[in-house]
Amino acid sequence: MLLKKTVSLAVLALVLPLAGCGGDDEGGHATITVLAAASLTGAFTELADQFQKDHEGVTVKLAFDSSATLAQQAVDGAPADVLATADTATMDSATAALDGDSELFATNTMVLVTPTDNPAGITGFDDIVAGDVTYVVCVDTAPCGKVAAALLADNTVQTAPASLEVDVKAVLAKVTSGEADAGIVYATDAVAAGDAVQRFEIPHAADEVTSYPIAALKQSGDAALAQQFVDLVLSTAGQQVLADAGFGKP
Repeated sequence: MLLKKTVSLAVLALVLPLAGCGGDDEGGHATITVLAAASLTGAFTELADQFQKDHEGVTVKLAFDSSATLAQQAVDGAPADVLATADTATMDSATAALDGDSELFATNTMVLVTPTDNPAGITGFDDIVAGDVTYVVCVDTAPCGKVAAALLADNTVQTAPASLEVDVKAVLAKVTSGEADAGIVYATDAVAAGDAVQRFEIPHAADEVTSYPIAALKQSGDAALAQQFVDLVLSTAGQQVLADAGFGKP
């Protein structure tokens, strides 16, 4: 267990330099690091830019990955200030690292996507049910994988996915590169991909809504700045950015 924890922190250190934790550096500037689910990439990049404009001298570093991976890194004491995950269960697993209660800020549902040219000729989710095409999903330890597994069960899909990807961005990459006929991704990823994919609704998707929580972390070097970033996400302006990206209200 000790070796696993040490390796986890060592790997994160390559992505998040110690200077990335909240607080002032020698030049009087401040940096906060936000750990966020991969599906938040577009929206949180925009929110980070806005935060930096509103806070002169502050840099926001973003680390996107599977929620489960980020939650474990937070518990292991990774140098970070804010954690945002793609489901409440994963956030609950990081309770020991949270500086107070988490708050819900968005919801999401899943859709089926194909490459733009749709070489497999998919016309709907029924093609997945019938086993006529190869498809990819997230690993079941990631929130996107848990929801995908529930949807496959809801629709009595018997064929197994061609591969299990680490996060939803990896699933999308498999599809847009043509390595898979289709993939199950969040609706927001389909919006972000634009003309690079075709989108198809999944029956029962409305029954498998995922909620996104956010919280400041105990190890933050600047608790005030960390909370201010959380407040931006929860604000009217932050909610509009998320809505534009395709997220639902919490």
